[in-house]
Amino acid sequence: MLFAILGFGRFGRALTELLRHAGHEVRAYDPYAAVPAGLAAPSARAAAQGAQWIVLAMPVPHMRNALQALRPYLHAGQTVIDVGSVKMHPCTLLDEVLGEEVPHAGTHPLFGPLSLARGEHPLRTVVCANPRHPDAAARTLQLFVDLGCEVIEQDPAVHDKAMANTHALAFFIAKGLVEMGVDDDLTVAPPSFQGLKHMLAAVRGDAGHLFAAIQQENPFAAAARAQLMDSLERIHGKLLTEGDEDGHLAIPNLPEGAS
Repeated sequence: MLFAILGFGRFGRALTELLRHAGHEVRAYDPYAAVPAGLAAPSARAAAQGAQWIVLAMPVPHMRNALQALRPYLHAGQTVIDVGSVKMHPCTLLDEVLGEEVPHAGTHPLFGPLSLARGEHPLRTVVCANPRHPDAAARTLQLFVDLGCEVIEQDPAVHDKAMANTHALAFFIAKGLVEMGVDDDLTVAPPSFQGLKHMLAAVRGDAGHLFAAIQQENPFAAAARAQLMDSLERIHGKLLTEGDEDGHLAIPNLPEGAS
């Protein structure tokens, strides 16, 4: 199959390699990044011409203009997907611009160049179906299964709420630690810090350039950050003013069997 990759940043490049490794043909276009000569299309329209799949791999704020410019050249024989880290806004945008005429689905590959370089498995991808296009969602699900992914079907709002309390908070904490210089020298970091160490590496690698989008495009992220800050302030206050003779300041263990 022929894929048009619109946006050739870090993830666009990584997805291109994944698709080509699976035997697919790729044409790519990005006005802001260099695309290898063998893959480059002179325009988004040229990239999409004849392609069965159109992949929006540009930043979320650029999607509306890109879609509207491309819309006159898209047809019912193509499937349009995005690969953004938030889903409510892109899925609404796909529905508004493409409607019933052009099949589409939202996706969030929960992996990036760093995950692929490390050979992490299983790769996981969220697929958000549009009720107008169940067949497009089924095709998209099968595409990612064929690429070796474990697929999670999810409503866009459910996805964004979950990401606000995981993805957004993780990178919010990591951004603070990076700005403090915490990861400048980790030679004496204890084993308990290794998870945070990987998170810091991801901020600098996989998703550092996505930090603003992860925070600002997710409608639930601000509330999650505020709740975290409130919790940290309460904990900070208790540590300054309370003793711990009965161990009430300890981090509680998970119930047995929970993870």
